[in-house]
Amino acid sequence: MPFAQLVIGPPGAGKSTYCNGMQQFMGAIGRKCSVVNLDPANEATGYSPAVDVRDLVTLEAIMGDEDVRLGPNGGVLYALEELEENTAWLEDRLARLGDDYVLFDCPGQVEIFTHHASLRKVFARLEKVGFRLVVVNLIDSYALTLPSLYISTLLLSLRSMLQLDMTHINVLTKIDNLSKYPPLPFNLDFYTEVQDLSYLLPSLEEESPMFGQGKFAALNEAIVNLVEEFGLVGYETLAVEDKKSMMSLLRTIDRAGGYAFGGAEGANDSVWQVAVREGMGGMSVQDVQERWIDNKEEWDEKERKEWEEEQQRREEEWESGMQQQQGEDDADMDMDGLDVPKMMGDSGVKIRRKGETGPDGGGS
Repeated sequence: MPFAQLVIGPPGAGKSTYCNGMQQFMGAIGRKCSVVNLDPANEATGYSPAVDVRDLVTLEAIMGDEDVRLGPNGGVLYALEELEENTAWLEDRLARLGDDYVLFDCPGQVEIFTHHASLRKVFARLEKVGFRLVVVNLIDSYALTLPSLYISTLLLSLRSMLQLDMTHINVLTKIDNLSKYPPLPFNLDFYTEVQDLSYLLPSLEEESPMFGQGKFAALNEAIVNLVEEFGLVGYETLAVEDKKSMMSLLRTIDRAGGYAFGGAEGANDSVWQVAVREGMGGMSVQDVQERWIDNKEEWDEKERKEWEEEQQRREEEWESGMQQQQGEDDADMDMDGLDVPKMMGDSGVKIRRKGETGPDGGGS
């Protein structure tokens, strides 16, 4: 039963970077992982895709077809419709991956996961052939810096959840960049837990007086009430280069998709796989606030010192090992260079080396 993540999100959210980082992280913990590129416009990925939709159809070919005459956005939708018509092609190549954990790197056009049906139909077909799928919706954490942008993000996330109708996890990426932006009016948990959004309305008016007038004020209030009434949207956080952050997110995804209750590797799980499965390395939103927003510089310095100490420890172990090996090599030197009679004492036995002349003039 293959497990997979469907990595979606608007352009710039870090989908390909996430797939590359997650594949490397899974390799480090001993989990077999393959990446599938479903973006016909993505020709320069940081990873080596095990399956590439560009082998079936490319955006350049679609846009260059005089009979089709589509631009970039329309071309991506057309390519996904082609993939929908050739799902057997995708299934055949996925079957060659065996039980590898699969990451699907999806296109960034929001239409494909808000109202276009082809991507949803392709994923539904994969579920029928046994894939356990989790949608991972990536959102750049910059969206938290403007109230209007955050509310738009909430609507986008909610619409994606309703459209795809699958196990769904929303993730705020690049959380380590938040310290570079102006301070947020609320703590991070206000944005990740998506509660009491009415407190955000005064901030909207501060962003632009227009948002607090007449129909705009009523519209904003209706939107935040809609999101709260559904009660579906919430966010995890991610700093893709931080192993604790990656481990915490992977643990959440594993529990949502069922991998935490028994992966394809079964009894062959490594120590790291068991650690992730059992929840080692989990980070609360308060931990994220402390690490990446409130005291980022102090934590960076602390981790730098820990890294230097670890490097020094490894160098000392290496030097100690080299010295031990040198001592063993010295002990194994040819005994021809030693004064054997003195070492053995005067035993009355005369030792002659090959080629020496004995008392009677004969050789040994």
